[in-house]
Parts: sequence; C-alpha cells; structure tokens
Amino acid sequence: MKKIILATQNAGKIREFAQMMEKYEIEVLSLLDLNYTDEIEETGATFEENALIKAREIASQYNAIVVADDSGLEIDALKGAPGVYSARYAGDTCHDDANMDKVLAELKEVPDHQRTARFVCTLAVIDEQGKETLVRGTCEGKIWHEKRGSGGFGYDPIFYLPKLGKTMAELLKDEKNALSHRGQAFKKLALIMGELL
Repeated sequence: MKKIILATQNAGKIREFAQMMEKYEIEVLSLLDLNYTDEIEETGATFEENALIKAREIASQYNAIVVADDSGLEIDALKGAPGVYSARYAGDTCHDDANMDKVLAELKEVPDHQRTARFVCTLAVIDEQGKETLVRGTCEGKIWHEKRGSGGFGYDPIFYLPKLGKTMAELLKDEKNALSHRGQAFKKLALIMGELL
C-alpha cells in the first residue's frame, strides 16, 4: 500500500486530510504517527515557500510521497495580515482564541463592507522521485464581529460566508470540505493524484 506523509502535527489538518483521502487506497501518516517532534522553521515570505520548506525537510528523511500544507487567513483591511503568521498572530505560544481576539480587536471600527477576507491553502507535494508540485486553494468571505459555531479550528468561528449566512465553524463536515480553502486545494491535488500513485 502506498504511503503519503502529511507533514504536520496539527490534529485538525490531519483529520480533514484523512477524510479527504478516504477514497484512495493509501495509508496517510502524519508527523505524529512518525513521532517526529523537530520544529521545522517556516522562514518563507509566502505560503508556497513555507509549504515547500516543510515538504523538502520531510522528503529528505522518508521515502514516501510527502504533502505539506501552509495555510492562513488574509484580511484586506489589515493589508493581508495575519497571512503567513496566522498560527502565531498573537504570539508564538498563543492559541486559536487569542489569535481571533487580536483580529476582532483590530477590526473593531471596520465596517462590514471592508471586512473582506480569504482563507488560503497551499499544498506542496514531493513524490518519491523528488518531483515538486504546488497547488493553491482559496475561500472568500468576511470577518464576523464575534465567534460563532463550535466546529472546525483556527479562525473558523469568525470567518463568515455571506452566501450561506454561517461561519466556517457552523458548517457540517462535508459542507466545509466542499467549500474550504483546503478542500479547493485538495480538489486540485486530486487531479494529479493518479500520477502520484
């Protein structure tokens, strides 16, 4: 059975990726499964650069297809912030609530029509021969004024989808996978999955 290593220790990302990969006869391993605890420094200025840094590091150590994701939130009123710093926007040791609280505080005086934002996900894939592929998915929305919903992770409770009248955290699992930035990136990955496998 083919193996794909997902180069993350993020439980939410692992869960979503495993759900999307269910239809393929492959074994999905995460860095948690490999007991890989080294910190990979994300020194890139873009999601693409960071995804490749992670993918290359893991591919250099394991003989498998490696998929690394770098994703985050871009808010137009904050000139694209938090961007590549999404996971540590409120500080290196901060958690999702602190990051969301910082965003909400910074947008407190910003009117609805200027609260446009998008989730971005870049997947870097390196196959066993070392070939590198990048795919990118986005999901457009707005920043809501308060946290709503208990699903998802990260900024999902404040990311509002106007067409649905819900935040990302209020969506059912299948709804989120169909619409999310990660879901969009994965659809593009699925198009090349046949070649990889």
